[in-house]
Amino acid sequence: MRTNQLMLYKNMEHGELLNDMTFLMENCENEYYNREDMVSLLFECINTLLEMTSSHGFEGNLWQNYLTFLLANDENAYSTACEVVGQVDGSINKVALHDLRIFRELFAYDLHRIEKSLDVDVLSVLDRYENVKGHGKVFNQRVRDSICELSRALAECESDEAFKDTLTRFYKNFGVGKFGLHKAFRVEHTEHGVEIVPITKIAHVHLDDLVGYEIAKQKLVENTEAFVEGRKANNCLLFGDAGTGKSSSIKAILNQYYDQGLRMIEIYKHQFQDLNDVIAQIKNRNYKFIIYMDDLSFEEFEIEYKYLKAVIEGGLEKKPDNVLIYATSNRRHLVRETFKDKQDRDEELHTNDTVQEKLSLVARFGVTIYYGRPDKKQFQEIVKVLARRSDIRLDEEELLLEANRWELRHGGLSGRTAQQFIDYLLGKK
Repeated sequence: MRTNQLMLYKNMEHGELLNDMTFLMENCENEYYNREDMVSLLFECINTLLEMTSSHGFEGNLWQNYLTFLLANDENAYSTACEVVGQVDGSINKVALHDLRIFRELFAYDLHRIEKSLDVDVLSVLDRYENVKGHGKVFNQRVRDSICELSRALAECESDEAFKDTLTRFYKNFGVGKFGLHKAFRVEHTEHGVEIVPITKIAHVHLDDLVGYEIAKQKLVENTEAFVEGRKANNCLLFGDAGTGKSSSIKAILNQYYDQGLRMIEIYKHQFQDLNDVIAQIKNRNYKFIIYMDDLSFEEFEIEYKYLKAVIEGGLEKKPDNVLIYATSNRRHLVRETFKDKQDRDEELHTNDTVQEKLSLVARFGVTIYYGRPDKKQFQEIVKVLARRSDIRLDEEELLLEANRWELRHGGLSGRTAQQFIDYLLGKK
């Protein structure tokens, strides 16, 4: 099936199944090979395909879904050039058309020829597979649906050029590989070093879900819009009282601008030494990346903030234009400052220099946004809005009385407390 002639879509991740199936297509009628071995290989291929179907949530024609997944997931010279910007010029198009012509032949291949040659009847279930879950562990339903829809569209293409154009539009609309198919990521250490791993389940929160804080949200929106539109933007620090919606605002920003090429990578304090490796992996991609640090603060004995300062400021190599840092913190100055820093001048001659070094980190964030604890009236308004959204039909006086009792026992006045109270009422209901 000419897969050995592929030039761009070669050595693909999860490509072992393609190699085995190609071998079966080419040799199922070849008497040189032992028939039992060939049947065994076929069942191994079916097992691999079904396991992938379960983990990724595929349905419909599983063979074509698998081929589509390979095309959508492979980061090569053509696919990465087309992500976000779409069709590109140059000779790379001829090479891509050559490879995609081979994939179109694989799409059109009748797998029942293998069945007939090996005298088995097992492949019919792969033609119209029904998945009861709607999604898998690797892909959420949105990504799963986009892959399955692309699979059907590619199968209906009547020419190689239409096949290529359909795939190219997908690259433009969804991107390619893990950065194209997912919007949120975390950092892990593997045997291969620092790896950026997709987060498949994130909260579908939107800015309108956060009651109040209109000025704070507007500053966040303006900075993020400038970033995704390619204009100058700043690193952003959201600070203030606990439970006021700082983290929710950043999650909402991701959901709002994902379709404009925004991606988010969550990184923890103990991983700051990996920041340079993370940035090296994303600096040449056609996406805008926010490196997200939640609940950021440092004790006076911790030195990780020095890594962060170095990355934000940059050394000889400046920070890429497609990377910003957004952080949330309950502390305005991030690094713990004590009265000892101000009063004790015996331990270090230049104490003021030490204090300034600790406070200089926050100066690296060009935009700082304050999220304050609501007063009683604002808290009650948050409760009333959340109750209406959740269709809780309590008398307003009773609702607010119960809310006041709840906040006295559960953390005081905050948006988080209000949401917990509403969740409590929904649980009772």
